[in-house]
Amino acid sequence: MNLNQITINVFDVERSIEFYEKLGLKLIVRSLPNYARFECLTGDATFSLQHSENLSSKNGTVIYFEVDQLDDRVNELIQNGFVFDELPNDKPWLWREARLIDLDNNQLVIYHAGENRKNPPWRIN
Repeated sequence: MNLNQITINVFDVERSIEFYEKLGLKLIVRSLPNYARFECLTGDATFSLQHSENLSSKNGTVIYFEVDQLDDRVNELIQNGFVFDELPNDKPWLWREARLIDLDNNQLVIYHAGENRKNPPWRIN
């Protein structure tokens, strides 16, 4: 089984398209006002936005986007106006992460884990 896509609920799909394009995703489907889909620049997974009228202030969604040069990418995003809640730092689970919130209170984690993403020292064999 392979993960095809993640779809999140947003209030304004068109406004969110701009946010995620600026973040670095490639728009491949625009079906306004209800739906949009993006390709990630590496890998095969896609990421979708779906219109919803009912969003909670803390919807609990956490989305992880992996990049190779985390610090450089975060600096680029900051220069493009993104505000991070947490700048790049090393985590006890052997990942380096930075965190920000999107327009609909979804938590985004931009990170680099390398081999530890799927093969940490404590992985069950």
